[in-house]
Amino acid sequence: MIRHTVLFKFKPDFPPEDKQTWIAGLNRMRGNIPGMLNLAHGPDVLGTERSFDYAIVADFETVEDIAVYNTHPLHEPLKAYSFPNSLHILSVDFHLEDPQPAPAKTPLS
Repeated sequence: MIRHTVLFKFKPDFPPEDKQTWIAGLNRMRGNIPGMLNLAHGPDVLGTERSFDYAIVADFETVEDIAVYNTHPLHEPLKAYSFPNSLHILSVDFHLEDPQPAPAKTPLS
């Protein structure tokens, strides 16, 4: 499984109505893009000096599924809001390791 994570630092003049349209578009993607297993997103809650404003985390079966997502008709229109209204966009895509089973507990004698 591949985890796709994107962080956004918005420009201060990102119009609130455009931001809401962008968020609504993110919500429409959940469950509607082949290969996307999960999608979570939301604004930063701490507001520290090193914080970004918004994060998107999506899980995909394969790298090829991310390529489908990147050009999907539900994703493409969102770029018209995120790119011009962001100072910085960072992303990272990484493999999630299969969880290791918990060690079996042995009864004490």
